Amino acid sequence: MSDWTAGYVADIGYTFGYYTELNPTRLKLAFLNQGLAFPEVGAACELGFGQGMSTNLQAAASVSKWYGTDFNPSQAACAQEFANLSGSNAQVYDESFEEFAKRTDLPEFDFIGLHGIWSWISDSNRQIIVDFVRNKLKVGGVLYISYNTLPGWAAFAPMRHLMAEHADVIGSEGRGIVSRINDAIEFADKLLETNPVFSRANPLVGERIKKLKDQNRHYLAHEYFNKDWHPMHFATMADWLESAKVSYACSANYLEHIDAINMTPEQQTFMQEIPDAMFRESVRDFIINQQFRKDYWVKGPRKLLPLERTEALRAQRVILTTTRSDVNLKVNGAIGEAKMSESIYDPILDYLADHKVKSLAQIEAHAAKHQINFGQVVQAVMILIGANHLNPVQDDSVAQKAKKHADLINQAIINKARSSGDILYLASPVTGGGIFTSRFNQLFLLAISNGRKQPQDWAKFVWDILLIQGHKLLRDNKIIESEEENIKELNSQATVFGEKILPILKALQIA
Repeated sequence: MSDWTAGYVADIGYTFGYYTELNPTRLKLAFLNQGLAFPEVGAACELGFGQGMSTNLQAAASVSKWYGTDFNPSQAACAQEFANLSGSNAQVYDESFEEFAKRTDLPEFDFIGLHGIWSWISDSNRQIIVDFVRNKLKVGGVLYISYNTLPGWAAFAPMRHLMAEHADVIGSEGRGIVSRINDAIEFADKLLETNPVFSRANPLVGERIKKLKDQNRHYLAHEYFNKDWHPMHFATMADWLESAKVSYACSANYLEHIDAINMTPEQQTFMQEIPDAMFRESVRDFIINQQFRKDYWVKGPRKLLPLERTEALRAQRVILTTTRSDVNLKVNGAIGEAKMSESIYDPILDYLADHKVKSLAQIEAHAAKHQINFGQVVQAVMILIGANHLNPVQDDSVAQKAKKHADLINQAIINKARSSGDILYLASPVTGGGIFTSRFNQLFLLAISNGRKQPQDWAKFVWDILLIQGHKLLRDNKIIESEEENIKELNSQATVFGEKILPILKALQIA
């Protein structure tokens, strides 16, 4: 009998994550920053969509037609449910990559994305994906792919292999994958307590084991305990993708576009002396000890003329998606924490603080009053997007068309928030994708949709939902026991929501 899982963990569901790099709205600015032409995305595809939140939120929040597959039928059923609820007509299947690639009813795609898939599948499945990209990605189309990278994983790879072997050989199958993961982590911890030479040669391994203890077991099952687990050098990835006729374009991680926060001046100078662009990427991975790459590749890169690039950059629009007061003028790069210049960032953030959509040309005109040039504006916007404070924006006409489907999927999600905090994103027709929204903020939106007008009414509405299920709130990681204190805490959260969060959600056309 064949094993339909192909060695992939299937007895525990994947998390309900949303991965913003899969949002085609983010392509434009990343490509423009590199001086590259970008496609308009009419048809898009996600391979291995997990619970399908990225596919469904983007299908509902845009006019792109989304397709995708995930071999796990439970996850595909979840994805299909949200596709039906939103009315987005996203086409999602529970087929293997091989079965999906053989379909005759698929269009050619402007965008193909796979997040957290490549490193966890067999070589035969990788070849199927490469062939699919070659056959189904349009000329000018973009491939987004993320993967575990060497040299960043070199030290921990042997320990990962040992834990997976422990779960497979020592663990009891009847106890389930979560128990086997816990046992494997405990075993690794005890091994390190013996002070083996391996841990002395690789001191950071112990720190990583400590972090594993607090991480979601569903995530750990899919990250570390599959049969296949293959970190890969960038050059090896390039070799794999060569037959797909795609070329490396740029990182999908906006912060990695900014050398100043990732490399020392000496390292930047060293990199500039390397003539080959692809080899520079390999060297850069060593300089920053890269562990996970998020990359855009393009079938037929096309350089823009300087005037074309500048005009397109000035036309790019963005929106501030956090409160002005919550923007910390610090950012973490590969070389540590960097401080953003107040003289540059404060005027830009003050101008965006009303949460209205602004073009880079508008920001430039305002910034010029503070002796801030356009190059500084572009870099600031890139960093603020990378730090999740800003989001690129799609055309108003697209947002208007998408709003109906975004409203439908959001209503379905906030209804599910009554019993679960699994899904922490809502669809914004302004950004064309998902926006983080906590469970309680979703429930406050549900209260508003049920006619509650004031924060105290939202709090009471939410408490009634929690009370019937025997749920209580936490404060300082301790359960709040009394009903009075629970309602007091909810009132406090509802007040903050009304003053700070609700205006942003309205600007994003979520509320």
